[in-house]
Amino acid sequence: MTEIELKFQVPAESRAAVAAAVAGRGATARTLRLQAAYFDSPDGRLAAAGVALRLRREGARWVQTAKAAGEDAMTRLEHNVPRRERTAAVPEPEPALHAGTPVGERLAALLGEGGELVCRYRTDIRRTLRSVRRPGALLELAFDQGRIVAGDASAPVCELEIELLRGDPAALLAAARDWVARHGLWLDVRSKAERGTLLAAGTQRASERKAGAVALDAAMSLGAARRAVLGECVQQVVVNASQIASGDFGDAHVHQLRVGLRRLRSALALFAADAEPDALDAGAAALFRALGAARDRVAIAQPLGEQIGAAMRAAGVALAVPAWPVGAGEDPVQALRSAAAQAWLLAALQASAVVAADEAGAAEAEAPLKARLAAWHRQLRRSARRFAELDEEARHRLRKRVKRLRYALEFTRGLFGAKKLARLVKALAELRTRLGALNDAGVALQALRAVPATDPAVNFALGWLTARCAALADECRPALERFVTTRPPWKR
Repeated sequence: MTEIELKFQVPAESRAAVAAAVAGRGATARTLRLQAAYFDSPDGRLAAAGVALRLRREGARWVQTAKAAGEDAMTRLEHNVPRRERTAAVPEPEPALHAGTPVGERLAALLGEGGELVCRYRTDIRRTLRSVRRPGALLELAFDQGRIVAGDASAPVCELEIELLRGDPAALLAAARDWVARHGLWLDVRSKAERGTLLAAGTQRASERKAGAVALDAAMSLGAARRAVLGECVQQVVVNASQIASGDFGDAHVHQLRVGLRRLRSALALFAADAEPDALDAGAAALFRALGAARDRVAIAQPLGEQIGAAMRAAGVALAVPAWPVGAGEDPVQALRSAAAQAWLLAALQASAVVAADEAGAAEAEAPLKARLAAWHRQLRRSARRFAELDEEARHRLRKRVKRLRYALEFTRGLFGAKKLARLVKALAELRTRLGALNDAGVALQALRAVPATDPAVNFALGWLTARCAALADECRPALERFVTTRPPWKR
């Protein structure tokens, strides 16, 4: 079966209130102790494929469960089989019990015949459960407190799961918004299985989630194509956002979250019925800006600082490289846990997971998407031809349009074929790299111009950056020419 649910981490200061709210005032809530063992092959192939095999003690009985990722961040494939054993010891897992189910097929393909299984980690959870009715849906609230244990390592669990038992997924999202607003919860798409796998490997930090491929074809409706593209973009966003919000993250997670936000904004524009930005686009832009200072410090200040230092040494200038004059900006953890960011993430999930009835039967996607791509390409060529006349702001817009078209071509690769797009994608990638270097130098120059020009090191850096910007602008010209002369595949 397909399980539709959302999971949220509960801050320490909200635990008592969440526990009381889940228990409710009546006698309908139940509290269970759930002790589970998770199994995988010795080489961890189940976890690598996003599949989990679990044996969990629920009261006096054991239940074997296989789970796998679904179509989007809200769905999971799941199959439960009650076991006959009533022993205290964990029974041996039997993958064949899931035969004939979608998740069972994945399990069999990964394990083959008689593949060895070992217990990788365990969980010990105290769960409070209550069913609640919402307009158009029946939901189940589950407040989990306990630990994940792998050898000598352990990690706490304190999370609220909201599962759709039946009805409209929009009701699940509406309930989630209420819980987030009342208790300051934050969305976490990492499952206990994912966290346990990391813990067993000696870490709690997952790798950053990079962009994935989208499989579109010419027969798809516009609504189905939109859902596929938005779903992939939102998945990249929520996976990286969850890791950052946990507090254990690296610069790559922030970078890939910003990439996901740019891709999502490109997708929204590609499928928009008109040119007016919507609330989802505005929210993505706000979150992108909130994370900008962290990116600039890593991607601009550090590498350019090293280059300025090298230039000083080459010129025999015994000065210290000036400090990056822009503050650290908002803490990424707090930015992601904020009420505004959490509300936006839920809106993004809703946009990617729910297709309106009138969209589902809409016209095929190919013609309108090709028309929009052609319009964007014409606009970009006009600006590229006039590059020498553009001011800094116009060149920045050009760079953003290059990224937008490149992402859109990646989304629609299935409509043209990768080979037909290869030359144009290559030209755009080169142009993006050249314009990106020019933009970074321009951002650094603008930041330093705000510093009083009394420091000799600042004056040196200003002069070096001014010359560097001029050189980088010249280096853009061959890439601009290659883009302008590359014929797009929709022109025959």
